[in-house]
Amino acid sequence: MSLALSAGSLGGVSTTTATSDAGARTGRLRTGFRSLLDAAVTPLSVDDLLDHFAPLRTGAAAGLQGRIVSVHKETADAATLVIKPGRDWAGHIPGQYVRVGIDVDGIRLWRTYSLTHGPRRDGNISITVKAIPGGAVSQHLVREARAGQMVQLAQAEGDFVLTPPVAGRRQKLLLVTAGSGITPVIGMLRNLYSRNEADARAAYDIVLVHSAMKRDEVIFGAELRAHAEAGRLRLVERHTDTDGLLTTADLEAEVPDLAERTAYACGPAGLLDTLEAFYDDRRLTLHTERFRPTVVDLDAEGGTLTFAGASATTVETDGSVPILDAAESAGVLMPSGCRMGICMGCVLPMKSGAVRDLRTGELTVAVPGETHPDGVKIQTCISAAAGDCTLDH
Repeated sequence: MSLALSAGSLGGVSTTTATSDAGARTGRLRTGFRSLLDAAVTPLSVDDLLDHFAPLRTGAAAGLQGRIVSVHKETADAATLVIKPGRDWAGHIPGQYVRVGIDVDGIRLWRTYSLTHGPRRDGNISITVKAIPGGAVSQHLVREARAGQMVQLAQAEGDFVLTPPVAGRRQKLLLVTAGSGITPVIGMLRNLYSRNEADARAAYDIVLVHSAMKRDEVIFGAELRAHAEAGRLRLVERHTDTDGLLTTADLEAEVPDLAERTAYACGPAGLLDTLEAFYDDRRLTLHTERFRPTVVDLDAEGGTLTFAGASATTVETDGSVPILDAAESAGVLMPSGCRMGICMGCVLPMKSGAVRDLRTGELTVAVPGETHPDGVKIQTCISAAAGDCTLDH
């Protein structure tokens, strides 16, 4: 006697259906268990607790974060921060930058910094920050940041990256940097020479022209000089205090074959403007990376309010008038619960510009390319324009 069972069935019950039912029951149990845990930790949620104890996990509710592993002084005013990113970090190409969010005096501020290393075996990333006089974020990171501190991260961005060399052909490069403009370039160099030095030497012929105020202010100075001494590149190091500002005439004299070299430049705006005009006149290609300084007129009173959206509107306003009032007076329909005692109902993201808190006088600034892509949230009922502003509405 034979016993035949049809595939996928047992005793007239489909195993697919049974699996589906089991999965549904498991899902209901998980949902119920999650609701129970959320109730147990009210007013917090389970995600709040996970964000506290496992902030680097995949899909963290607080978004992509990183934990500072170490802080290493490079010069008196610059430091390298090694950061362990969360598991959602998608990686980067040397030369790219990352937006970093840090809480300073209770306010989350975002700035962009070049990644100063290629992909590392330990999965960490590094940025090197130069403290700018009056710079809230740079001063905090260089002077006060400590191992264990958490920071917010965005994914890597930017196209200031080396083009792959043509097989069998040595690519001639000219890298021109000044000050902290060396940071994306050091990431390129470290990546090249950490993988296979022989291959890197065969693929690239590199001249690096770097300018800094003084010899002891050259970020990565010892490392750059070691590369030069080992014959990995030709280093032209200039110090403004003794050599003066780098000019295009200096560049032509130091690098007579510059027209044959693929050129990359990163540094202050004045240097890049000069180089771009020089290369345009000669119809040569120059790849640049501009650091966008946060420039705020501390004495600015009023300006324009541009509300970006389906029907863009621009409003002129006085520096003593809350944005909420100025917008409503111009006929802009604004979100608000202030008059009903519902606080934070008037919050809008500012994409660019500066506003002044009418209670404290403190400035909040949003800079495209540095501020988080979603903008900086401001309370329009207590904020007034301190210059021209663009709000997402």
